[in-house]
Amino acid sequence: MHDDGCSRRHFVAAVGAAGASMMAAGSTRATAESQCCSSTDAQSFRYCLNTSTIRGQKLGLEKEIEVAAEAGYSAIEPWVSTIQEYVKGGGKLLDIRKRLEDRGLTVESAIGFARWIVDDDAVRAQAFEQVKREMDLLARIGGIRIAAPPAGATNKPGLDLFRAAERYRSLLELGDQMGVVPQVEVWGASKNLHRLGQSMFVVIESGHSKACLLPDVYHIYKGGSDFTGLKTISSQTIQVFHLNDYPADPPRVTIGDRDRVMPGDGIAPLTDILQMLRDNGSRAVLSLELFSPVYWKKDALEVAKVGLAKMKAAVHKAMST
Repeated sequence: MHDDGCSRRHFVAAVGAAGASMMAAGSTRATAESQCCSSTDAQSFRYCLNTSTIRGQKLGLEKEIEVAAEAGYSAIEPWVSTIQEYVKGGGKLLDIRKRLEDRGLTVESAIGFARWIVDDDAVRAQAFEQVKREMDLLARIGGIRIAAPPAGATNKPGLDLFRAAERYRSLLELGDQMGVVPQVEVWGASKNLHRLGQSMFVVIESGHSKACLLPDVYHIYKGGSDFTGLKTISSQTIQVFHLNDYPADPPRVTIGDRDRVMPGDGIAPLTDILQMLRDNGSRAVLSLELFSPVYWKKDALEVAKVGLAKMKAAVHKAMST
């Protein structure tokens, strides 16, 4: 993610060749990769579709749910803005909850951009009101978690992490009231929470029993942390994990959200990452989060199917190594 909803998820016109070549070959390999995964693999992790992966198709909430279900996911991670658009269009959240239940999907997390972490008291107060409304929407459709990225504290370094931890505790206490758990999200481009250690500092120093971290393969790489740090984080602390991959080019300093590729199509040490999660006893929900205009130009269902197959193939490889 980036600083806010606009800067984090810019729709771009072009991406690197790695993404394009993946989709050219990915659809023909999807079935084979799905078949390679055993029932043991399936029990290790659950698979979720972050709807950013098909956001460019502009399907709307109902169709995104149908795509996730038909592709074979057990969970979905929608954007709060998409839920809000559905409601503004006259949709009823009770209908969405029933649709999710009928399709066997859970809402393990959701993406929002409230500026809960900033120093400005007035902005932060507005952000907490925003989060309260967003948590209410999520609770009504059965959602249980929401991303809490350092939106608004991205470009300027020097944020007091003790204060950030206090604010996160307040966010968690609001979540206790609403029935939704906020997850501190690592943002690789942030000047403050771009490292695993910084983000975990906020989690730990919040002093709240439900405090948790939302890591992301791309963001850990972008932020400069070593993936080995995941060994030190308990399975309870990582409940959802954004799974993706990144190419060798562009380099880390200039790589952006749009450059992410499907798991296994880049150079990320996915086998090591998944083994570290496994060895810590993790049963994290693996959520496919991509932002490639190449994928957005493809059929959404095909993209979702290829993504699930590649996630399962990565897990299978890790569990059998």
